[in-house]
Amino acid sequence: MAQSVGIKDVARAAGVSVGTVSNVINRPETVAGETRARVLSAIERLGYVRSESARQLRAGRSRIMGLLVLDMGNPFFVDVARGAERAARDAGLGVMVCNSAQNAAEEAEYLSLFAEQRVRGVLLTPADATGRNIEAFRRHGIPFVLVDRVAEGTAECSVSVDDVAGGALAVRHLVDAGHRSIAYVSGPPGLNQVRDRRTGALNALAEAGLGPDALRELPSERLDVAAGRDAGARLLGLADRPTAVFCANDLLALGVLQALYAAGVVVPDDLAIVGYDDIEFAAAAAVPLTSVRQPAVTMGALAAELLLEETEAGAEGGAGRHEHRRVVLQPELVVRRSSLAAR
Repeated sequence: MAQSVGIKDVARAAGVSVGTVSNVINRPETVAGETRARVLSAIERLGYVRSESARQLRAGRSRIMGLLVLDMGNPFFVDVARGAERAARDAGLGVMVCNSAQNAAEEAEYLSLFAEQRVRGVLLTPADATGRNIEAFRRHGIPFVLVDRVAEGTAECSVSVDDVAGGALAVRHLVDAGHRSIAYVSGPPGLNQVRDRRTGALNALAEAGLGPDALRELPSERLDVAAGRDAGARLLGLADRPTAVFCANDLLALGVLQALYAAGVVVPDDLAIVGYDDIEFAAAAAVPLTSVRQPAVTMGALAAELLLEETEAGAEGGAGRHEHRRVVLQPELVVRRSSLAAR
């Protein structure tokens, strides 16, 4: 295996000190032109690449921001990552993206990795409902911002969407279309987003004078298409099948749509569907999907900007000047054919 070329090798080849090589790399204006040219020639000839990790350790500040999401298979989180990456790049930073797969143990491992790598800060959508992983990570003193989650009972910044309002938008739309019995395909009960969307759905039913029994919950352990197909099969097996279904995210809704299509159930004539997130695939489905849109790219960008603001304040010795904020964005209902049949 070829050995990597170090700064000492460059200094030896150029006939200068290690300090001179360092100055050429970091402060070239301080080095005489002839010497600078000799060092640059040696760097090119040897193929020297500066060790960024070593430089960061000496400076005590990383140029990497961590991003830990629930499911990178969900296009919603891809959009969050796009927004975060854009803001980080504008600040001269990179983003290390990791996927907890909605698993608390994997989340803990990645948070430990971020601490070992001494990242500048972390954007986190928590998978651990107990909060123990966050408490353990907090001891490292690395700033973090919660994404797609309100920072309840903590001092950290957060950027989220009003999921109670989003759930109400979805079910109010179905009630206005004449539906009086609605299924809610939910996800892991430990996720605040799932609970808040259910709360919003119940609020919309109450506004219409309908009781909580008008909402039939079909729980799911995952928030993916396969879980949606399973929920769709259970929905088809109900003796008194609801006339509409609200899903906690679009992947679940697409899975339900697949199950209904395979069984010959016509959407929306036989059963209306509303999803959540408004991912790109929602509009491209066989029956274009009505969905509650979250501004995912904006969410990621705002979270990254809050994190950068906090880390810059800390670097300047003015952490007290950073004010932690909870940014709550508003969702929007995007109506498509999956919910438009007249009743």
